[in-house]
This record gives sequence, structure tokens and C-alpha cells, in this order.
Amino acid sequence: MKLAAVQYRPPHGRPEQAREELRALILRAEDADLVVCPEMATTGYVFESAEEIAPLAERAQGPTFQMLRECAQTLGAWVVCGFAERGEHALHNSAMTVSPTGELVNCYRKVLLYELDEIWAEAGADRPVLRTNTLGRLTPGICMDLNDDRFGLHLRANQPDVLAFCTNWVDEDVDILSYWRMRLFGWQGWMVAADRWGTERGVRFYGRSAILGPQGRVLGVLPATGDAVLYAETQTGKTELR
Repeated sequence: MKLAAVQYRPPHGRPEQAREELRALILRAEDADLVVCPEMATTGYVFESAEEIAPLAERAQGPTFQMLRECAQTLGAWVVCGFAERGEHALHNSAMTVSPTGELVNCYRKVLLYELDEIWAEAGADRPVLRTNTLGRLTPGICMDLNDDRFGLHLRANQPDVLAFCTNWVDEDVDILSYWRMRLFGWQGWMVAADRWGTERGVRFYGRSAILGPQGRVLGVLPATGDAVLYAETQTGKTELR
């Protein structure tokens, strides 16, 4: 199983530019079985109101899905990416899962909202476990979900093979890998954590996207800054930057 995490700093409020830049990064993971992109990867993260972000939010099968669909089909890979979703009755901080054939398999809505989400987003309620033919069972998660004890129970009870973790983790000068490993205790799968980097409207993000194996074994970590793709082959535990 070959896993890839995309680290990316989106231009705030410019989704068309972000989609083109994301496309180029995703396609660098040429032989991956799974590619994970950050939370809110096409819009940026820090908004002052629902009115400000609403014009940037899109339906689950909108332009970001169309771009991801092409990438998934080109790579023959599963792709998971965070975006601002315009639902039927509310806005959501969501992550879509696209199959290698270009099907929108799931649109997961973040359950535990961060204070910056609460300004504009409505929380989701479901925690899916998706069956795949190449990855085993996959579950998506978004950033603050990892702070939710219910999410830990979900992982331990269902033991999905892979956690596709889209995040915009705020940098608070904490050893985040140790914290993540503690929160994942009791789960025996693979975590692909795709983080953004840089500072947006005074909020500094952690970067350092990572891929972790069972028992919290670290397969690879990216630097704190810079767009990049982290790639890991689980059979050998070897990693490389692209």
C-alpha cells in the first residue's frame, strides 16, 4: 500500500488558483494508492463570518470534485481533500473521498468544530468507515476530530485500516506527533496527515505533514514550511519527498 500526504498553503480566498496548484501537487504522487490533501485546501481557513466564506463554498460535486475526479482517474488512486461545503441548509467544513474511478464515495462533515469553524460552519454527525479494494477500510477525519474522545472510540471500535486526516493544525509550539500518537493509542492502522503551513491572518499553522504506522511508528514527516508531497510505502516503511 502506497500512501501520500500533500502539504499545501492555499492562497486565501482564491479557489481557482488553489485548485490548479493542488492538481499539480496531487499528480506528483504518481504511483500512490491514496493521496490526502489538507483541510479547507481550496479556500484558506481563517474567515470572519459566514457571509465572507459563503461565496467560496461549493456543492460536494462542484469544481473541486471535478478537479479531484480527474486526478483520481489519472493516478488510479483514492483522493481525500478538505473543502468548504455548501450543504442544503448550512455550510460545513468537509472532506470528500473520491475513488480511483472518479466516484464521489463520501462527503464527510467535521464533527468537532474549532473556534474558527464555529464562526460559519455547522457540525456533522456521522463518522463513516469506507470499504475499498486497495486500502482496506478507510475513515476520514478533520483536524479537531482528533481531540474528540468519541473519534478515538470510533477508531478503536471499528479499527479502520487507514485514517485520511485533513488538517490545518494551529502551531502552539507543542510536539504534535507525540500528541497525535497518544490520541491514536489502541488503534492499529495507518494515519496519513496532510497539513497546511504558513500564517494566515495572524494564525500560524504547523506544517510537518506526517504518515504514521501502527503503534504510532513515524514513517515520515515534512518540514514546517513549503508545499510538498510526502510518500510512504507501508511494506517497507521507506519514505521520500517529491
